[in-house]
Amino acid sequence: MPNKKNARTRHTSVSQRRQVTIIEVAEAAGVSIATVSRVMSGSPSVRSELVERVRRAADELGYRPNPAAQRLASGVGDTIGVVVPNLANPYFYDVIKAMNIAAATEGYQMLIADANEDPDEEFDLSTNLLRQVDGLVLVSPRMPAASLRRLAQENVHIVLVNRVAVGVGLPTVAVDNYSAMVEICGHLARLGHRRVVYLAGPELSWQNVERQRAVEQAEAFGLEVQTVPAGASIDTGHAAVDRALELKPTALVSFNDLVAFGALARLQELGVRVPDDVSLTGFDDIPFAAYVSPSLTTANSPQRVLGQRAWQVLHQMMSGAEVDDTPLVKAEVVIRGSTAAPTSSTPDRLPSRPAAGSAAPSVH
Repeated sequence: MPNKKNARTRHTSVSQRRQVTIIEVAEAAGVSIATVSRVMSGSPSVRSELVERVRRAADELGYRPNPAAQRLASGVGDTIGVVVPNLANPYFYDVIKAMNIAAATEGYQMLIADANEDPDEEFDLSTNLLRQVDGLVLVSPRMPAASLRRLAQENVHIVLVNRVAVGVGLPTVAVDNYSAMVEICGHLARLGHRRVVYLAGPELSWQNVERQRAVEQAEAFGLEVQTVPAGASIDTGHAAVDRALELKPTALVSFNDLVAFGALARLQELGVRVPDDVSLTGFDDIPFAAYVSPSLTTANSPQRVLGQRAWQVLHQMMSGAEVDDTPLVKAEVVIRGSTAAPTSSTPDRLPSRPAAGSAAPSVH
């Protein structure tokens, strides 16, 4: 039978040679550094199973908390992480800002990571952040459902924003994209439009799936709908217009406002008037939508409400409280100057190919 006294002596000598860090304990326990700090300071906000994991890892490693470090950690506050597809999109900025304001009132800081529209990078960033934060918010994640399930198995606090994934087991806060896009298409049909091109967003975007589904269902209004890939940015919207005009539409329905801004710029370069020759719509109602010329018909996707609700759900999870049901948030359609009734001369005014010296740029 091993000599327990000798074992303790050897363990103590190892600890004296190299001080075990809180980072090592967090990695061994599979939790954030802030969670280890709260457990060691006796905070009651940590779930019992996490307390057990942290204390077991600390005992096995011989970790002894530094009182000064504990005081510093408790003064700084806790941390949440946020991963977004593209920080250049003002839509995501407003969601994050609303979350940050709400989280700050509870003493939480925020770490933000930009995935650059890359699902693999998005998963890697999420995995890394989970080791540093108490909770994670994934805003419009592009990663496949299988990757979301892997994250859900980490037994940590994760909330999805604008991504409904069946069978993943993660709470979701999302906008009702489908109903608002159906309403936009109904508006175009009532104006007399029949040939519509949908400038589609990223293929892996749940919001794009919902918006495209709505546009295709709008054929019930008598619309003939065709789709052209257009991404999620101004550049990609600009680049998609020439292909869209070859289809002779009377209206372009854009995935989001940024795509619509790019499309508007290209239409103006080609001498195509909006809305006289072609009507144009966006989605999200970011601040610039009301100030372009003509102002953009779009759907107001309430970013601040999303951010506030995302924080509310995450905070409930981290506090061990029961998570409230979160119904889809309604998006209000806003009719502005970029849509009007089509004219009989519209098809004749649309160029069949780019005008000389005005070739569209490549998609970035």
